[in-house]
Amino acid sequence: MKVNTQNLDLWTSLKEALKGTEVDYTSLPLEKAIFLLAVPMVLELFMESLFAIVDIYFVGSLGASAVAAVGLTETYLFLLYSFAIGLSMGVTAIVARRIGEKELEKAGTTSLQAILIGIIFSIPFSIAGLFYSRELLSFMGADEKVLTEGSFYIQWALGGNVVIMLLFILNAVFRGVGDPAIAMKVLWISNGVNIILDPILIYGFGFIPALGLEGASIATIIGRGIGVVSQMWVLFHGSQHLQIVKKKFFLKIEIIYLIIQTSIGGIAQVLIGTSSWIFIMRILAEFGSEVIAGATIALRIMMFTMLPAWGLSNAVATMVGQNLGAGNLERAEKSVWITGFWNMGYLLFVAIIYFLFCEKLIGFFSSDAKVISIGSEWLKIVSYSYFVYAWWMVSAQAFNGAGDTMTPTKINLVFFWILQIPLCYILGKYFELAQTGVFWGIFFTETSVGLFTLWLFSKGKWKEFKV
Repeated sequence: MKVNTQNLDLWTSLKEALKGTEVDYTSLPLEKAIFLLAVPMVLELFMESLFAIVDIYFVGSLGASAVAAVGLTETYLFLLYSFAIGLSMGVTAIVARRIGEKELEKAGTTSLQAILIGIIFSIPFSIAGLFYSRELLSFMGADEKVLTEGSFYIQWALGGNVVIMLLFILNAVFRGVGDPAIAMKVLWISNGVNIILDPILIYGFGFIPALGLEGASIATIIGRGIGVVSQMWVLFHGSQHLQIVKKKFFLKIEIIYLIIQTSIGGIAQVLIGTSSWIFIMRILAEFGSEVIAGATIALRIMMFTMLPAWGLSNAVATMVGQNLGAGNLERAEKSVWITGFWNMGYLLFVAIIYFLFCEKLIGFFSSDAKVISIGSEWLKIVSYSYFVYAWWMVSAQAFNGAGDTMTPTKINLVFFWILQIPLCYILGKYFELAQTGVFWGIFFTETSVGLFTLWLFSKGKWKEFKV
């Protein structure tokens, strides 16, 4: 599909996307609307990933036990992220639909209810972190040194998880209303604070004592907390897309029920995806530590290079939600096709890089010949499926943007649990193809899920979904 360059002056649009805009995404030329949404969403994902990179960079100097404590804590945080990301899907879909309907006050009321839900959902995690920190680490197999070093870390990480939950939910609100630049800028602020505070609180500075691993957790909570305060200020004072009626900041059961109902599928989507990779890694573990090392490095490379693709896909959710709300069904569908071709083009470029330079990419992280060989094999095999997988990402987000989060959930359940895990096990163990069989099993299922989701999207029933 040809992009109308008259509607998309790249340099001007890039500056506008980074600055933020109050445009109407239901009437703006499609290519420009998608571009304005996608650029800050891509950068938002980069900023979110930077939290983990910065923390592990500084914590790494504290020794293996400190790194292990972070890794074990992240196991519980992944569960928290599943709820936060799933809720975000529902919130974005509903807020975008209200904006498209020009119901600004209802969009504002939905945002307030989403905040209340986030606070309520965070309470069990806070209780667990504050009062059962040692038990949680012990359950994951931590030794005494990790328990000693990690207890305070997990107390802060889970005890203060409300800022993580609210950061995700409020950024989902801004994506829904079409203000993704705000979400991006908030994470710039959060990361800036975290980068400054991490070395100060970990190693000490002047009158500030060295807090070690606990300091890393405090720095992250403070950084995210300042981000949430910034979000709240913009929500109540700085967004023209929302009408916030403060007196309505109390529980409205019907809206809360709608948000939870719409989000259940999103939560399940994330849980299914996360748990399926746990099973895949467990199968790969049967073939030795070099296989795990090669697969881990390859997976990190894939996750990082796919961030722009996820940013493009997230833009689809906003475009679909707002245009369905405005009754522009054809425009909603067209936005998915345009974004899909852009996404396919990007991932085709990534696939070529994987195919040509896979050994150099893996070799940047490891000098072990076997690890390089195994990681390179996965990158090369996965490169064959990327142009199709691009369509799964976009099509799934189209369903999510329409509020139909259960359809992608069912698709993920069938293709990633019922099909992928058994197929990888059979090819790897029964046919004795080892990791090569697992990699080809992943290729087959990811290609299949891309084709099937795109076909289901083309049927058009998602246009009839009501939220």
